Order: sequence, then C-alpha cells, then structure tokens
Amino acid sequence: MPKSVLVQKSLIEETLDTAATDGKKLLEPLKSFAAERGLPLNILEDKDVSNDAEVHMHEADMWHCLEGEVTFICGGEMVDPWFGKNKDGSENRNEIKAKEIRGGTTSVLKPGDWLFIPAGEPHRHICKGTARLVVIKIPDKDYYRQTNARG
Repeated sequence: MPKSVLVQKSLIEETLDTAATDGKKLLEPLKSFAAERGLPLNILEDKDVSNDAEVHMHEADMWHCLEGEVTFICGGEMVDPWFGKNKDGSENRNEIKAKEIRGGTTSVLKPGDWLFIPAGEPHRHICKGTARLVVIKIPDKDYYRQTNARG
C-alpha cells in the first residue's frame, strides 16, 4: 500500500542552494530523497545544453520552471530515432530518442510557467544559460492499470 511522503520546503531550499555546473543533472539532495521513497519528482538543472529529443511511451512529464529560461520543442516527428538503453545495456522500447524533432511547436518556459507533455509525444529542451525545473513523471493511466493488474 503506498504511503504519503512529505517533501519539506527546507529540502527544496537545500536542493536549490547549490552552485550551477555545466551540463544536465538532477539536483541533490532531492534526487536521493525521491529515489529512496519512489517519488516521481525531481529538480533538473540545465546549464548551456541542447538535449536529445525523446518520447516516453508510458509516462507524461509535467514541468515547472523555477529559475532561468528553457526552450521546449514538442510534437512533430523524431528524425532518425533509436531506442534508449536500460542499465543492463538492452533496448528500452518505452524510451525513444533522436537528435532532433522536425515540425514541433516551440515554447519558452520562464519562472512560474508549467508545461504538460503527454505520454507518446516527442519533446526536447534547450537551455542557454542556467535553468532549474521541477519534473514530475505521470504514468499513463492505461499502462499503470495493466502493470498493477499483473501484480
């Protein structure tokens, strides 16, 4: 049976009180806290990155911009896609990746903005400078029901 989990403001403040570094990363200590408790929540920091495009077949993303600006490209068509990899090196058929998207819609997120990306929709984000974003993973309802029905 799932249990409720309190994420205190002090943990978020501690997570955001870290110096920005180049690249893309989930911020500590929230990253470990969420992993230990199975929470579908993290804070992502992007600094001067152009991320690969991706499609999550069975989960949606809910993004909330906390700091900076980040450009998302959503929808459209993946160019030369490939399957992501599981930790053991096998293909992950639930995660499709590509270097670019053709024909998507561009949105710029600024602090306070939210963006919902449904399961199955191609998306990528680009950041010039530093941005920090809350990302919440939302399981596709049908997939979630099928997975939990199997036990």
